[in-house]
Amino acid sequence: MGKFGFNSSEGTFDPFTDLLFNGLLGFAFMFAIAFMLIKPTPEEAKIDPNAEYIITVTWPDEHPDDIDTYVEDPQGNIVWYHIRESGLMHLDRDDRGNFKDTIVVNGIKINNPLNQETVTLRGTMPGEYVVNVFHYLSNTVEAIPVKVKVEKVNPKIKVIFYDTLYLEGKGNELTAARFILDEEGKVVSVFKKPKRLTVLTRNRK
Repeated sequence: MGKFGFNSSEGTFDPFTDLLFNGLLGFAFMFAIAFMLIKPTPEEAKIDPNAEYIITVTWPDEHPDDIDTYVEDPQGNIVWYHIRESGLMHLDRDDRGNFKDTIVVNGIKINNPLNQETVTLRGTMPGEYVVNVFHYLSNTVEAIPVKVKVEKVNPKIKVIFYDTLYLEGKGNELTAARFILDEEGKVVSVFKKPKRLTVLTRNRK
């Protein structure tokens, strides 16, 4: 019967091999289940509907200078580091350059090199929005490249403005963008005509 591929070893039971095979099979099954649980569903991957627009201001990592973001809505509300929530706008983080960017955890220093401020529009109203950047504190002599991005995030992400501005020292204020929204919250136009916002906040502290 050997010519048909049968031999006496096929009847031998090897418990170690059988156990190993079952273990590998179980591991593969658990891995597949874990992967399916980790992978977000389309509903989970959607942007939070409470956020309509996100304005992001960044400057070089670990740079010591303090750059501030000012945003004005159509009703004249302004968010900045003293008033972080006004109208439908919210300043999520006031970044002060490298100040307090190092924390100690269990005796180990952890540094956050990112310089970034973010303003969220939780809702919209028709009219003009103004986005300014202000050089609050200067520790260097060279102009600082500041990147400003405005994104429509609901129902999907769309960049409506992106540019790099250069702040040249303490007190320097630049208008990054002015954009107009219609009744449906859609962008009608984007332009860069200068408008100072810091002077409008002097009595709002």
